Amino acid sequence: MFDKILIANRGEIACRVAATARRLGVRTVAVYSDADAGARHARACDEAIRIGPAPARESYLRGDAIIDAALRSGAQAIHPGYGFLSENAAFAQACQDAGLVFIGPPPSAITAMGLKAESKRLMAQAGVPLIPGYHDADQDDALLTREADRIGFPVLIKASAGGGGKGMRIVREAGEFAAMLASCRREAAASFGNDAVLIEKYATRPRHVEIQVFADTHGNTVYLFERDCSVQRRHQKVIEEAPAPGLSQAQRRAMGEAAVAAARAVGYVGAGTVEFIMDASGAFYFMEMNTRLQVEHPVTEMITGLDLVEWQLRVAVGERLPRLQDAISAHGHAIEVRVYAENPDRGFLPSTGTLVHLRTPAAVEFAVGTDAHGQAAAVRIDSGIGQGDAITPHYDPMIAKLIVWGEDRAQAIRRMQIALAGFEAVGPSTNVDFLARLMRCRAFVEADLDTALIERETTALAPSSAPAPIEVLAAAAAAVLTSQAVASDAADPWSITDGFRVHARQPRTLTFTDRGQSVAVSIDTSPGGFTVHAAGESTCLSGLRREGDRITGLLGTGRLDVTAVLARETLHLFMAQSRWQLGFTPALSHAGDAGAPEGQLSAPMPGKVIALLVEAGAKVRKGQPMLVMEAMKMEHTIAAPADGTVQRLPFAIGDQVAEGALLVEFVA
Repeated sequence: MFDKILIANRGEIACRVAATARRLGVRTVAVYSDADAGARHARACDEAIRIGPAPARESYLRGDAIIDAALRSGAQAIHPGYGFLSENAAFAQACQDAGLVFIGPPPSAITAMGLKAESKRLMAQAGVPLIPGYHDADQDDALLTREADRIGFPVLIKASAGGGGKGMRIVREAGEFAAMLASCRREAAASFGNDAVLIEKYATRPRHVEIQVFADTHGNTVYLFERDCSVQRRHQKVIEEAPAPGLSQAQRRAMGEAAVAAARAVGYVGAGTVEFIMDASGAFYFMEMNTRLQVEHPVTEMITGLDLVEWQLRVAVGERLPRLQDAISAHGHAIEVRVYAENPDRGFLPSTGTLVHLRTPAAVEFAVGTDAHGQAAAVRIDSGIGQGDAITPHYDPMIAKLIVWGEDRAQAIRRMQIALAGFEAVGPSTNVDFLARLMRCRAFVEADLDTALIERETTALAPSSAPAPIEVLAAAAAAVLTSQAVASDAADPWSITDGFRVHARQPRTLTFTDRGQSVAVSIDTSPGGFTVHAAGESTCLSGLRREGDRITGLLGTGRLDVTAVLARETLHLFMAQSRWQLGFTPALSHAGDAGAPEGQLSAPMPGKVIALLVEAGAKVRKGQPMLVMEAMKMEHTIAAPADGTVQRLPFAIGDQVAEGALLVEFVA
């Protein structure tokens, strides 16, 4: 086994790799950018070396700096994690040339599978099923248009060098093709430095099913069953589960054997994932191969009890696979959700900011390679950040991966529902509530899965429009009352804020904002507690106790147990199976900014302007695209909110803009 390895990544995957290395007695070296100087992954390793400024292109994508850090530290091998340089054949070759082991496949395999068009040709030769499409090198726009017509709409345009859902567009009719192609090319060039595309028939109600494969240098190749990753938004996975619901043993074996054939066709070594599209009939077609460890590998670990990072290290050092096909089995069901700093109610736009509060459900960290089927491993959290850390625009906005295991799918869903209810995050917007709604969605619960589930279940997944009930308003009142009580100096009677008067206690009124509506909550003191009146209802609070941000007591005839966090004049309440956000401005504090002046369109997130589609003075119609900005390597179009005239465009193509920056001055 290696004595020391360098982990050429950041965040949760760097922490994940470090945990297994520590268990195996392997020392680790972290690399970090200026933005990650105090990051958890840098603290999780035995050593940490700075490699550059915050932008990834100047740090985590600098292969020369990473190799230099490995050589200076005395590391024998480099684990690339996923993303960044993990599928960069030139970097893998540079590692070998420097005398370092690249913990991944050989450069030739990365090259063969890295370009989707080339990989399709190899798969056809290996007998792996392919979906109809165009995969050739000629990239003339007119030719691509003719090929799309030949294949028949709807079609899927995909960046040939792509991955992670970037550079992909579904085109449903011929009139949309030219604009979608141009957008896809721009995003592909920005993300991968290559604007070549391929075109495929878009399967109706497709499922995304992938096979985990592993190969060693002794000629052994196995598959470790499948994962269903159909629940996606913007072609990026939201929920992953293993095994895939509804597959027969014959389908499972056929897909596994096809995946092994794909890996052998390129001389694969190490961990890889062969991704398939499955149509409504159950037929499956090769989509691509990811030549690295996948984000969703924990669900495979949970059902097999195997540590895939340990397998990677053993294969890289030259050992045989720990188990061959007949010795690999699966038990139970595992589900993973990706908790992101993003706003589902605003098209899943990334969100940035400091995590002022983060509390996760109880978990056994990295419970793999031991008893992954036991109760102790029922909930697992992989994360690279903690409370007080910042989500920046420089990197992927993932906060954590939440993984659960159950004896069957129904139990796993119930456990995930409970785990999500215990996941508390305040600061940037998150998708936790959205994930909780997905876990309750009929289509997901009944395994009626396809890649358009989120789009077709829009109504079921929409947040509730019901106003906060009296119990929530009373909990909000309890949060304010106990906060003031804590802030008061009990030794000083003049500082107590409980409404005491010589002959009576003065009623108080607190004003909250619920979904844009002002709500008055009246509080009367009573022996041992308070009576709360709001929205024509009343309830009682008594026995209130506060420890930090957690408040307990009695609410009516039931128990009160709530976490309350006030951040930026929003009171966040986490209660049992629900969470609420109420606007609240404490006494003596100042109201926030009034917002952007009417008639201006502002940046919804930090990013870069990459296209100006109109000029100053242009007359536009409602919904007409006016500007395209890029954030986290994804495009976001700013459209006209109404018919009107563009007055001014403050930024030029290539300019960096901050969240809230004026992008278009517009008059309706």
